[in-house]
Amino acid sequence: MKVARYSVAGDIKFGLVNGQELVAFQGHPLVNDYVTTGEVHQLSEVRLLAPTVPSKVVCVGKNYQDHIAEMGLATQPEPTLFLKPNSAIIAHGDTIMLPPQSKQVDLEVELAIVIGKVAKNVSEANAHKVIWGYTLANDVTARDLQFTDDQWARSKSFDTFCPLGPWIDTEWQPAAQQISSAINGETKQSATLDLMIHNVPQIVSYVSQNMTLLPGDVILTGTPAGITKISNGDLVICSIDGLDSLVNPVAAI
Repeated sequence: MKVARYSVAGDIKFGLVNGQELVAFQGHPLVNDYVTTGEVHQLSEVRLLAPTVPSKVVCVGKNYQDHIAEMGLATQPEPTLFLKPNSAIIAHGDTIMLPPQSKQVDLEVELAIVIGKVAKNVSEANAHKVIWGYTLANDVTARDLQFTDDQWARSKSFDTFCPLGPWIDTEWQPAAQQISSAINGETKQSATLDLMIHNVPQIVSYVSQNMTLLPGDVILTGTPAGITKISNGDLVICSIDGLDSLVNPVAAI
């Protein structure tokens, strides 16, 4: 099942993606058990929104060995966690805005886990029980500020620095699918999900042992090598086999 969040005629709705149509749910699908209203909208007639409004976006850094190498960082035995504010979130099709504070803003394609239940101290074996589904993310990063600041918070947190979407897929399951990014049609990152140092169950369990996850929360699972500067006028495409691609134009403020 593909669950979209969208705006139509001034109303915000959740809907079941059915080809080029959206079948509206009655309220939030997690609350109302995916009951539909019978209302149908064409994708071309609505504005897609970020598929979830999380209380937090938890990010896993340094989760692909080749990315660790290109960054010149050290591997750690436990996942490296940081947060992005929900004010950084934008939807599929929205514009990534380049802030004047940075001279090098990079793309980072990532698999995003969307949480469906309150999760605290979840075991790896039970991690799947608290996952609502998956979507694409772009952990946009002001790379120069990441290295000049003592913390990563500013470099990761500018408005528009967390594109999510286009929607949540509740049936797709991660394995060894290809993950890739492209700028203006030219591939920049390409790897497979099985190369993650910490896999999805390990990540969900670890995060839930350190902070309570709430329904709608998002976990980004790290990016492979190939991080590349994005510039005014670029079109960025983030892709994972089996999930619909996340596409965002880029503009300077």
